[in-house]
Amino acid sequence: MRHQPSPPLASALSRSRTAFIALLTCSALSACSQQPSQSTTAGVEVRTTAPVNVGEVSPGPDAAAPIATAEARTIGGDGSEIILVGMTGADLEREKLSGELACSFAAPDGAMVLVARGNVGSKERSQGVVKILDYVERVSASGGYDGMLRGANFAGQGKTILIALTGAAPTTGEESPPRAATLTYQRADGASRTFSGTWTCGP
Repeated sequence: MRHQPSPPLASALSRSRTAFIALLTCSALSACSQQPSQSTTAGVEVRTTAPVNVGEVSPGPDAAAPIATAEARTIGGDGSEIILVGMTGADLEREKLSGELACSFAAPDGAMVLVARGNVGSKERSQGVVKILDYVERVSASGGYDGMLRGANFAGQGKTILIALTGAAPTTGEESPPRAATLTYQRADGASRTFSGTWTCGP
């Protein structure tokens, strides 16, 4: 005859069996949930990096770039390039050139390379500025404003700048028509570079 456990003992055995089965099920589920993660990341270092917003820096209204030219590169000197940069309104405001009328040399893209002012009928030298990379430098020419009308030879520290007209006067009837011209920058070390553009004189 088979001996049946007493009701209290049977109840305790049933609870133990249920707890054991639950423990086994939980362990199996945990192992299954971890297995894909381990297989996909084994031996790999995973890094999460926020996207970098590089963005394109746009130049402001007063920004200027080196003058482009189809002319020959710098000749002679120590081998370093002569690089002229178009001046900005802020550059000219700081320099405050004096004189009744002005002349200016502009590159084909419109960048203002050299600006000079002088008085009509004056023997005083006209005063001008030119920008070399980040530096605005002073130059001057003899003969005042009148001395610049047909081109001019400007002199400054360590440099000479020759403005030469290359085309006939336009017949448009404008008060201050631009004239085709070249600007030749000569450095004290013997380097020279020529730029094509226009020379304009007037109010």
